[in-house]
Amino acid sequence: MAIGVQSGPPADTSEWPLNLDVKGLLEIGWRPTPFRQFILKIHSRCNLACDYCYVYEMADQSWRRQPRRMARETIDAAALRIAEHVHDNGLSQVEVILHGGEPLLAGADHIRYAVTALRAAVDPAVDVSVLLQTNGVLLDTVFLDLFDALDVSVGVSVDGDAESHDRHRVRANGTGSYAAVRTGLEKLTSPRYRHLFNGVLSTIDLRGDPVTTYESLLQFAPPTMDFLLPHGNWDFPPPGLSPHGAATPYADWLVALFDRWYGARKQETHVRLFSEIIRMLLGQASRTEAIGLSPVTVVVVETDGSLEQVDSLKAAYEGAADTAMHVARDAFDAALLHPAIAARQLGSRALSAECTGCDVKRICGGGLYPHRYRSGRGFLNASVYCRDLFRLITHIHRTLANDVAMLRKGS
Repeated sequence: MAIGVQSGPPADTSEWPLNLDVKGLLEIGWRPTPFRQFILKIHSRCNLACDYCYVYEMADQSWRRQPRRMARETIDAAALRIAEHVHDNGLSQVEVILHGGEPLLAGADHIRYAVTALRAAVDPAVDVSVLLQTNGVLLDTVFLDLFDALDVSVGVSVDGDAESHDRHRVRANGTGSYAAVRTGLEKLTSPRYRHLFNGVLSTIDLRGDPVTTYESLLQFAPPTMDFLLPHGNWDFPPPGLSPHGAATPYADWLVALFDRWYGARKQETHVRLFSEIIRMLLGQASRTEAIGLSPVTVVVVETDGSLEQVDSLKAAYEGAADTAMHVARDAFDAALLHPAIAARQLGSRALSAECTGCDVKRICGGGLYPHRYRSGRGFLNASVYCRDLFRLITHIHRTLANDVAMLRKGS
């Protein structure tokens, strides 16, 4: 299921947005939005070998050069930089996500050190929420007791039922991981630890039935489900999608799931993609980078302390997420002025001509940024999922409009 690997050197600096004139933007009054979400890659390796992973299986192979575990000195530097950014921008709340690789490989003591250092560095009046995203294989009571003590919420990556999950989320020897993940989830969702459960993240596989996938995840009663489109772009389309064809296989899959979710007698869980589309159709701003035009306020600190853009960009080409900055010498405020980061805070000004003329541009927002890449043009394109997104958004809009019409009639 992995897409092809872009060969040769990184994209030319003439590709958009590396040629963006940030100085010119500042001169006409544009100002960046501070970062509010900090992703710390505390461990760069993984105990699974998922075949669709953007870190290990796609274009950017820089993980091979990363230290396995983030050093305590790097954690301290990151904590101080976050505190500096919070203070200088007058922020009252930020989120830190412990990520990998598989972050649990860092060990309980190292995770304790990281969370303690982060909270100690920031003013006590600031709310620092901490989330750990894990594949769930190593989740046990030692980690869960630690997360309970430190007030760390936990998200788990799981791709539906055993068949769908084990098709892609396998160990290095090819054996499936579902049984181990299920055991971890059962511990996490037990009465003692359920309050730590942040939700599940699932990558869409067209071979899996959408309703079966949803209901198999629903058995764990997650507060949130997040369904991700597999990473791909115009050079290397995602599995099962012909970007120049009329078919919309991913929209078809998501529409079936939406109808099942929306048609339930009472809300069973929060599905982020659907809820965000509904919010925006009702006039609210987006709260996710996947859709909408809200400024992206996420930055990544790699295991070696490098500052990077969102790491899903690694699916595009080698070095796509790089900023040439480091947490030991560069402030996060400086990273905000990097052309590629600034471009993701420009709203409709960063859309392609094709997107600018689209009826759903405010909702779609061009789609997830990595899915827009085309060599020679960079990211100034519509999403490779353009037709799928249009069909999904218009289906949800039509469903809401029909319900509103029924309400107005007093039904």
